[in-house]
Amino acid sequence: MKDTSEDQKKASVLEKFRKSDNKVISLLREFLWVIIVVGAIAVLLFAVSGTWPAVVTIESESMVPHMNVGDLVFVVQADRFGALQSWTEGKETGYTKFGDYGDVIIYNPNGGTKTVIPFFGGAHPIIHRAMVYEEPGTTLVAYVNPSGGKHVPTSYIPITKDNFTAQGSIIPSPDPDIGFIVPLNSTDTHGGYITKGDNNWRSDQGSGLTHYAGLGAIEPVKPEWIVGKALFTVPLVGYLPLNIIPVAIIIILLIILHEWYLRNREKSKISNKSGNKSKGRK
Repeated sequence: MKDTSEDQKKASVLEKFRKSDNKVISLLREFLWVIIVVGAIAVLLFAVSGTWPAVVTIESESMVPHMNVGDLVFVVQADRFGALQSWTEGKETGYTKFGDYGDVIIYNPNGGTKTVIPFFGGAHPIIHRAMVYEEPGTTLVAYVNPSGGKHVPTSYIPITKDNFTAQGSIIPSPDPDIGFIVPLNSTDTHGGYITKGDNNWRSDQGSGLTHYAGLGAIEPVKPEWIVGKALFTVPLVGYLPLNIIPVAIIIILLIILHEWYLRNREKSKISNKSGNKSKGRK
């Protein structure tokens, strides 16, 4: 016959923990419940999306008007729900996502990863549109939108540096429906995607962002640097993780207030019962 004394002891400890009126234990129960719920949601999101993080928040205006600050973006694996398509491929197939051709990808610039520990550095993933995939050894190009996001070009055409100003910042009499593909003085050594924010004047690669998180100039995005592609957005909800510290404080305060309310309600019930017994003896 199986000895159940150890199981009974464990059950007794769990029962005491579940029903204890101790303030510390009560608060610990609340925190554990929150952790369990959050963990279950995280597991479900990962199972559906196939990647992590499964949700990201828009923190800048680089994708306006198709994505806005505070939007919560649901992310899936690059090949989930259809193969990843660049702007160039989407132009040929007619595939659009978030108001323009091709997929919007989330990637770690230059392969850098973002730590989950605050204040310890790391590079934030970037969420921009994949414009084209370049093979290794090709001349690096920049995609330029003269309208700077005020108007989405319906096509990009090659341009020589002779058509640019010395600063590379002005193209005479731009047609708002036309963007430009500008060859740069460098070679793409490893191959990857050229990416661009819909609201940005110029693509990430060749934009001179040499300061980004100390990683140097942003290189074409290798497939293994891609976290996933954007599936859909929920407006405004992303403001919660953007303000995670005050939100966490509010949640903790609500837990404390909830516990205080339950305790006072229990004390009131006990007091009422005592009062009723006293009246009954008179």
